[in-house]
Amino acid sequence: MSATANGTVSQPISKDAARRWIARWDAQQQAYLPDREDRFTALADAVQAGVDREDPLILDLGCGPGSLAVRLLERLPAATVIAIDADPLTLALGRAAWQDLSGLRFVDADLRESGWSAGLGLTRQPDAAVSTTALHWLSQPALTAVYAEVASLLRPGGLLLNGDHMSEDASAPRLGRLGRALIESEERRRLPGGTAESWDEWWSAVARDADLAPLDAARKARNVAAEHHGSPAGRLSVQTAALRAAGFAEVGTLWQRGGNRLLCGILAG
Repeated sequence: MSATANGTVSQPISKDAARRWIARWDAQQQAYLPDREDRFTALADAVQAGVDREDPLILDLGCGPGSLAVRLLERLPAATVIAIDADPLTLALGRAAWQDLSGLRFVDADLRESGWSAGLGLTRQPDAAVSTTALHWLSQPALTAVYAEVASLLRPGGLLLNGDHMSEDASAPRLGRLGRALIESEERRRLPGGTAESWDEWWSAVARDADLAPLDAARKARNVAAEHHGSPAGRLSVQTAALRAAGFAEVGTLWQRGGNRLLCGILAG
């Protein structure tokens, strides 16, 4: 085990071990988000239909261990996906698990910091930027800044696709409550008794693993989850306003199941 130049922990992880941890990650995420795979599919459909080329360059914002990136490359094997996150643990898992996937490159960058895109090593304008269940933890000013920076990078007509839970605006409180009630009922039917591993249990297991504990400590030192809950970025109105402020000409929901949405912004062509 050693420290890198930027102070993070460099911890070797075997490909098999990393894939086991990612399988556990995907299982606990699926328990929280029963429509997760459907959202992934809708997002991949939108990228495939919207970029007009077989080899798009895609930015994955808040990539975690690369679950979305891998699915995009399964659909578009000639694509290049630059997967961006500030979490040293999930980045290490992704790099170890998908080291043989030539179209995937992980980049350590903090979306909360201005100029985060400078280290991406772009050789052409990206065709799309994507994210799932990640950007809701940004503060409202940080979300607006991220969308503005993405808009400055994308080619004309480029897409931003964000799949996440986004609550209804305060002007429709009863509609919001009804939507949540329907989803909660469906989730109880799909997972009776709540038998799956939880988010907190997954992270507790990571902390107990001797190989991953140093990376978990580095993650906590970076404070990457400081704003994970309660940010206004979890509201639909905040997301759409940030996209419009960034200059996206068309903004709307492509896919929805209750508050679970795939929000799209399209730059002018």
